[in-house]
Amino acid sequence: MMSDKLLDAIDKKRNPCIVGLDPVLERIPMDLIKGNSIADVANAYLEFSCGIIDAVADLVPGVKPQIAFYEKYKSEGIKAFEKTVDYAKSKGLVVIEDGKRNEISHTAHAYADGHLGEVSTLSSSLPSFDVDLLTVTPYLGSDGITPFVDVCKKYEKGIFILVKTSNPSSAEFQDRLVRLKDSEIQEFHNLGINLQKNETEMYNLVALLVNKYAQQTKGSRGYSPIGPVVGATFPQQAEILRKIMPDSIFLVPGYGAQEGSAKDVMNCFNPDGYGAVINNARNIIYAYEGTDMHYAQAARIATQDMIEDICSAMEVAGKYPVGWR
Repeated sequence: MMSDKLLDAIDKKRNPCIVGLDPVLERIPMDLIKGNSIADVANAYLEFSCGIIDAVADLVPGVKPQIAFYEKYKSEGIKAFEKTVDYAKSKGLVVIEDGKRNEISHTAHAYADGHLGEVSTLSSSLPSFDVDLLTVTPYLGSDGITPFVDVCKKYEKGIFILVKTSNPSSAEFQDRLVRLKDSEIQEFHNLGINLQKNETEMYNLVALLVNKYAQQTKGSRGYSPIGPVVGATFPQQAEILRKIMPDSIFLVPGYGAQEGSAKDVMNCFNPDGYGAVINNARNIIYAYEGTDMHYAQAARIATQDMIEDICSAMEVAGKYPVGWR
């Protein structure tokens, strides 16, 4: 089960920190770019990404490449993304693709097969992108999630479903109050969550759906590979969401560049110190800016600082796993 694989990787590195790979032309070192073609930029992205991976592979359990930064450079960018994924996996890292896919029925299955599972050839089936976990948007309803869950079960992969995202405008839709059905009211009551006027924010309703899938897919360590994306910038909401989804692993963006602090993310963890992976991209991969350091060296130091920050906060919160001592 992918949740077990991820938790084992976290235990091996003794931290829940993930490094995001978000290469931007204007911010990567200019000496990586050998020419003015699309292929030249894609190759620079690949070299930059692999340099970051080399710098942090022994420190963190995984990386999170954002496919948008690669795919805008057409087929050459996609090749760079594929090679980045393969390289990260060769280094023993869990790979979370930030792709935010969203579709229904057979089209959702096509996305799921291509990114998580296998695709058909004339005589067999073969892995395509073959990432370990993928971010998925939920707003087409269960028709847009179930096909991904089916592929996760078949190939032992995982998904992170957008529940409460870190961007400020997430409230425009995610925080809208929704009137609940009687069965949903009972579910919240069973979780010990009080409701006002039998209503709740839409993100809590999405979380309830995530939890239903999670209960069907728990691994041997008690966690599911079907989890939510919950922004570090919303610690109070995270406390409620943890109650709704007790057996899911949270993917937590917004630490660092979006000003989420180590203290802010503590509500995403369960009391045992598990249940969340904390992502940081820009503050790590561009840590060399304004210094004389090589970008990989600076990324390594920034990653070490993040690990110390998160683990110290876990100690203070009483959520440092017993096995790490």
